[in-house]
Amino acid sequence: MKRLILSTVTAAMLAASAFSGQAAPLVQPSPPQSTYTQVDWQKPGRHVEKRVVKKKVVVKRSHWRNGQKYSSWKRHQAVRDWHRYGLRRPGPGQEWIRVGNDYLLVSIVS
Repeated sequence: MKRLILSTVTAAMLAASAFSGQAAPLVQPSPPQSTYTQVDWQKPGRHVEKRVVKKKVVVKRSHWRNGQKYSSWKRHQAVRDWHRYGLRRPGPGQEWIRVGNDYLLVSIVS
């Protein structure tokens, strides 16, 4: 009886590996690429002057000080995971908000 069970299990394992060997290949050959030709869009004898315009970018930096009023603090979302950013725990009635790349400790009591 033991031999019959072992031979059936062995036959089932061999059949499973034989069927997986007949599966479609994972990597299919790519179809041949069409030839690419570049068309020159400039007509001969035509010269186009290129102008380079440098755009001046001004980054507004704010230097915050203690007691300075920030009127639009309500439109910024409060930072709840203050310990993740290396900030100290806000006191009662205070919360951290992010303004640009700065974190401000604002008082929410009126």
